[in-house]
Amino acid sequence: MASKVVYKKKAASHVSTDYRSLHSKHVVKRQQAVGYLRKSTCNSVSQVKAQATEAMAEPAYTVPEFRQRSTEEVEEYQRVSTHVGKGLAAIQEELHRMRMATKAQVDNLAIKREVQERMSRKVDLYEEGNKLPDFLVALRPHTVWEKTPVKLYCTVHGHPRPVVSWFKDGVPVNPLNAPGKYKIESKYGVHGLIISRSAVSDTAEYSAVASNPFGTATSKATVTVKRPAGGAGESCQLGLVPRLTQMHPSKLEVTLLERFSVSFGVEGGSISLACSMVVVPDLPNLPPLAHWYRDDHLMKAGPLAEMKVGGGLARLNLPRLAKDDEGLYTLRIYTKEGTTEHSAYLFVQDAVPSVAGAPGAPMSVKVFDINMDFALVSWKPPNTTNEAAVSGYFVDRCEAGSDHWVQCNDTPVKVCKYPVTGLTLGQAVHFRVRAVNSAGISRPSRRSQKVTAADPAESERLQVVNIRGHYDILIRDDDLEGYVTIPGEPTSVHASEVYQAYVVLSWTPPTPRGRARLWYIIEKCLAGTEEWTRINTGVKVQSPRYPIFDLLDGKSYQFRVFSANQFGSSEASAPTGPVQKADEHGVPSTPGQVVATRNTKSSVFVQWEASKVPNSLLGYYIDARPAGSKLWQPCNHKPFRHTRFVVHGLVPGETYVFRVQAVNLFGLSAESQESSPIAVEPALATPSSPFGITLLSCNGSSMTLAWKSPKHCGGSHVNAYYVDRRNADKLQWKEVNVSAIKERVYTVEGLTEGNFYEFKVQAGNMAGVGVPSEASKPMKCEAWTMAEPGPAFDLSFSEVRSDSLVILWKAPVYTGASAVTGYLVEMAKKGSSDFTAVNQDAVSHRYLQVGGLEAGETYVFRVRSVNADGVGKASQVSEPILAKALPGTQEIVCGVDEQTGDIFLSLEACEISETSQFVWSKNYKGIGDCPRLSASADGRTSRLTFTSPDKDDLGRYSVVVTDTDGVSASHTLTEDALNTMLELSHAIRNPIVPLKHGLNYEILEKGHVRFWLQATKLSAAASYRFIVNDKEVTSGEGQKISHDAKTGVIQMTVEHFTRANEGTYTVQIHDGKAKNQTSLVLVGDVFKAALTEAEFQRKEHLRKLGPHFSEYLYFTVAEDCTVLLACKVANVKKETKFTWYKEDEEIVLETAPNAMSGSVALPIPQFSRKDQGVYKATLSDDKGKDTSLFEVSGQVFDDIINAIAKIAGTSASELVLQCTPEGIRLQCYMTYYTEEMKTVWKHRDSKIASSEKMRIGGTAEMAWMQICDPSDKEKGQYTIEISDGVNVYARSFDLSGQAYTDAYEEYLRLKAAAFAEKNRGRVVGGLPDVVTIMEHKSLSLTCTVWGEPTPEVTWFKNEQEVASCEHTKVTFEGGKFASLVITQVTSDDSGKYSINVRNKYGGEFVEITVSVYRHGEPIPEPKLGQPKTAAPAASKTSTPVPPPKTPTPTPPKSQTPSMKSPTPSMKSPTPSMKSPTPSMKSPTPSMKSPTPASTPVPKSPTPGPKSPTPTRSVKSPTPTSRFLKSPTPK
Repeated sequence: MASKVVYKKKAASHVSTDYRSLHSKHVVKRQQAVGYLRKSTCNSVSQVKAQATEAMAEPAYTVPEFRQRSTEEVEEYQRVSTHVGKGLAAIQEELHRMRMATKAQVDNLAIKREVQERMSRKVDLYEEGNKLPDFLVALRPHTVWEKTPVKLYCTVHGHPRPVVSWFKDGVPVNPLNAPGKYKIESKYGVHGLIISRSAVSDTAEYSAVASNPFGTATSKATVTVKRPAGGAGESCQLGLVPRLTQMHPSKLEVTLLERFSVSFGVEGGSISLACSMVVVPDLPNLPPLAHWYRDDHLMKAGPLAEMKVGGGLARLNLPRLAKDDEGLYTLRIYTKEGTTEHSAYLFVQDAVPSVAGAPGAPMSVKVFDINMDFALVSWKPPNTTNEAAVSGYFVDRCEAGSDHWVQCNDTPVKVCKYPVTGLTLGQAVHFRVRAVNSAGISRPSRRSQKVTAADPAESERLQVVNIRGHYDILIRDDDLEGYVTIPGEPTSVHASEVYQAYVVLSWTPPTPRGRARLWYIIEKCLAGTEEWTRINTGVKVQSPRYPIFDLLDGKSYQFRVFSANQFGSSEASAPTGPVQKADEHGVPSTPGQVVATRNTKSSVFVQWEASKVPNSLLGYYIDARPAGSKLWQPCNHKPFRHTRFVVHGLVPGETYVFRVQAVNLFGLSAESQESSPIAVEPALATPSSPFGITLLSCNGSSMTLAWKSPKHCGGSHVNAYYVDRRNADKLQWKEVNVSAIKERVYTVEGLTEGNFYEFKVQAGNMAGVGVPSEASKPMKCEAWTMAEPGPAFDLSFSEVRSDSLVILWKAPVYTGASAVTGYLVEMAKKGSSDFTAVNQDAVSHRYLQVGGLEAGETYVFRVRSVNADGVGKASQVSEPILAKALPGTQEIVCGVDEQTGDIFLSLEACEISETSQFVWSKNYKGIGDCPRLSASADGRTSRLTFTSPDKDDLGRYSVVVTDTDGVSASHTLTEDALNTMLELSHAIRNPIVPLKHGLNYEILEKGHVRFWLQATKLSAAASYRFIVNDKEVTSGEGQKISHDAKTGVIQMTVEHFTRANEGTYTVQIHDGKAKNQTSLVLVGDVFKAALTEAEFQRKEHLRKLGPHFSEYLYFTVAEDCTVLLACKVANVKKETKFTWYKEDEEIVLETAPNAMSGSVALPIPQFSRKDQGVYKATLSDDKGKDTSLFEVSGQVFDDIINAIAKIAGTSASELVLQCTPEGIRLQCYMTYYTEEMKTVWKHRDSKIASSEKMRIGGTAEMAWMQICDPSDKEKGQYTIEISDGVNVYARSFDLSGQAYTDAYEEYLRLKAAAFAEKNRGRVVGGLPDVVTIMEHKSLSLTCTVWGEPTPEVTWFKNEQEVASCEHTKVTFEGGKFASLVITQVTSDDSGKYSINVRNKYGGEFVEITVSVYRHGEPIPEPKLGQPKTAAPAASKTSTPVPPPKTPTPTPPKSQTPSMKSPTPSMKSPTPSMKSPTPSMKSPTPSMKSPTPASTPVPKSPTPGPKSPTPTRSVKSPTPTSRFLKSPTPK
């Protein structure tokens, strides 16, 4: 049957957590608490503790109101706070322990009574004497399902009281090896073993062995754990166990283990809060009932809060943090005993602002008073510490499901509340807010929850009528009103929100209102007038809310409202009273006195007086700053409602000051007065309980015990320990020592051998005596006689890092039969019982550095002592230690004091408390009062100084900071490091003036020599002197001495440096106690070099008095590859003459050099080897003369060629293919080419040398390579490489495939055309252009012709063939000489004669004009004959001239190479001829006739390139349109 859990809401005036950010509590049934407290020397403290105990017994603690106290009351309050308030947690823990003990007694009361009854029946027998152990109630066997608990109980009796040990299959059961798995109980003679979460592996035979000095007894039982059907991989069929499936979560036993601590997050980040727990029974389908609370408000799972419970873990994940998430988080789990819970505070810091100096984001955006087109948005203002104050806020909205945000207000609103209008009925929206200050706009707040615009009065106008309990009839008020056209007037018009920025009017909707759509009209007027004006012109207000923004300051207004619909408007409502916009309340008043008190080593408890004028207080912001700093840091980022707060995350040992500001919707109040400075230290309280009680030795009548110091000292040093003992079979404890024990080792005397004893220890400090430790295990008083040594004890750790630590221990009290010779250390991971040896060989010292640890892993250790007889008992297992360095851990620094020269070791602690001490040791042995060492401390830093350091001080030094979480470090001082520091110490104690630069010299202008040195630092009182050749020199004629204390430069300038200045120069410096000396030896070759340089500079100075070259001749190469010899001149004038020379011969330029420009250049175009030589430039005028020489040869020539090659290579075109009659040519055009350039042609990566087969050449515009008579061997990749000495510029052409085929065909065609041109018929010479002859004379026209084969010769007159006859005789002799002889010429013989010489390769046509005059007539002017019109038949033979088809490659930049064009000549039926002028028989001198060129025809079998004959060939008389037949063969 499930039990009913009743929850009672806590009153607002009760704060159960006291708002301490980290606490745990258990709510149980109220039971009487019985406890034992040790007497204290301070009666008042005891009384206070009693009062505190009584108060803590109540279910809730009522926080008293903060009130003003008198001086005496304040002192009493502080005293009580010191001794009670800060020790309250420890007392509460003790009370909780006592409550749980009492409850256990009640739970086992029935068993106790049964045992007592059985024991009473045998009391006579028991009292007769000592008895063996006897089991009154034996163990019984169990068979259970997997994952269910198993409880084994037995009752045993004996005298003395037996000690019971538990075994599983003969192996001792150790609960420490499996935390949470096993629990061993022993109460009132009833002994139990509880297996919390059984597994199949727990199936075994369990036995309880009871023993006392007179014997042992054993009880055994078998436990069988079964696994339900389905296997381990499937869910267990717990339906087979009906009793378990009906359990309620509140019936589970839950124990929290690891708990989440105070956490810090950042806006936009994520964080997880988790608690691990042990659940009994742990059922997979029945997780514990867990609730999460934030600031006592129940949280619900959602996208912003992910919750998970199960698997021994309760986790809350906050994936997208905002300041809204800050607060006190509580995990509350319902258990069999009530509830168990844990709380801790989560702080959420502002994210980095988008603009430096911008405020933090607002928070807690909420929406109220939602209507059809109106909503009221409110939020909380952010805290501002060092930023400018917030000047206003922007409100944004976006529709649900969209990320498009729209700004609602044009100007920032100053209050944290804003009315938003313009919504649409049924529209779902989100809101967010951004803060504004002088620096910029903040990040947006977290968006509000989704709200939907709706009519809130809609539900009020609905009525539900039930008919006979079966039917529900829905009736609207509109149905009851009847048919209404014009609505009634609104009522209750009033100003619901009145602020300086706006006023919100509210009213009640009219009754009746009608069914038509309703809207409202608002009017205003100045109070006392009746001049009403409409406010919402053009806006139909549908909600009974409306904000008004445009009211004047200082004016009172009245308002009234009309209802309207499509039928008309109602009467006006009653006007409001006078309304004037104003911030009625403003910010809250300043909080009162702020008091800060110690809490923990990283937190401070702050409380303050509440604001007397709260004005709708939202909470408080707390700020802190370190003492001495001016920068405040926010302690909380969300307003805190109460007047006391625990500030976490402070630096231990640091001193802080606090202030408080009150917050409401108008902003932040003025800052309160600052609190008194307070150091971050733990609150003063009694120490926690010691632990780890272990037996070190026993001689039969005494037992030597040791224990570990409390984990928490309570804020002051533990100065006392008290030991209690009792017999294992008794309940009453007896004090062992009355006077305090200082050490943690004590020998208890007066014991009875053979008896079992239990012990407990209490620690005390100045606050009193703390709670006692848990009772030790029963220890048998039996003398140790083994030969091996006893256990080492007091294991501690130092220098814990992520991969190493140092373990220390104390020697065993019991040494065995021989002295202890060493120690062995073993380690294991937490939760494991498999210990491994750390050191194979025993170490003689009592410390060991352990390396090779896994970062973040937890380990336990134990130590065994070794002597000659063997290995002794293992020590008690150490406390688990995490392999992780403390945040901010520093290492020991070894250095030398800059003032005193002392060698020291120093450590700056990452944390410290008020009671902390720095404990130094050498080789892990305390240094004590060693005269060789002195230790000092200043705040967080401690220094160990060596008084007389030498080799005896070598070793490992370590320091431990007490009362911290293990702050420690070590440093090994080596001999090399000591020697280095000794040298530095000597330098500090015997100071010298440090020098940046020793004595040096430099040659200045005019030939002056400057001797100088530079000290690192010089004071104003520094003194120095220059000594030259053992004689001090001073500033005077010939030298100047000076210094500059700021730069540390000391210098002496010698104006006339001569041979007499050879020698040694020394400077001695004194500056306070420091001194130094530096020298410079200036003799021999060094002096000669300095003297030569000084004389050169002196001459240079004189040279520069007249016209001179400021930069001597140098060369540059222009973009067009023109070489320029340039120089720069100075101190020139118009009369200055500038002259160029080459090899002493003057160079005269077209334009005279202009020296006044300051720069002169000599251009050398198309530079080549011929331009080598010595160039000279001269400057001269009446002030002087200067000369600059520049030799262009050798390396200079190569540099110029390389510079040209760089430009040419950069501008080089791709290779171009060109065919010629001789072969195939590859051409590369560039800006300029000369054969001196480093140019390489390659064929298939092999270098090509110029030969008859491969010809290499070039012009000024290009480089070429010709393949003569090409064949298939010449196919492949061809590359030209142009090198400038640094880079190589390559251009390539692939002469293969179709490219080679086309080129080879073109080459053959051009070769044939050239052959034809060479062998065609032609007139070699002998014919004149014009012949004038007198009548009756004989005319002989004779010429020499040539052709291979022999050409045919035909003569024409006026384009008619001349036949040989008596009057006209035509001859052709020897295939070489052709003649036309006309005897007895007449006027009819005048005309145009021509000769046509032609063979199969072509021919030539030459014309001669013949003029015949009569005797006595004047000789006519030479006149060319006009040809007659050709016969129509001749036109049929005309051949049109096609354009040339072979393209001519165009070089880059329109540069046409100067070479013969390979374009073939065009076909002509009458090729031109060049004939010699023949000698004529007539006395009339011959005259030259014009020789027009022939017309080329492409692809003709008779190509005609230019002939090598003279240029007197006569153009054929056949025009383009009138070709004559030609005997040209086809």
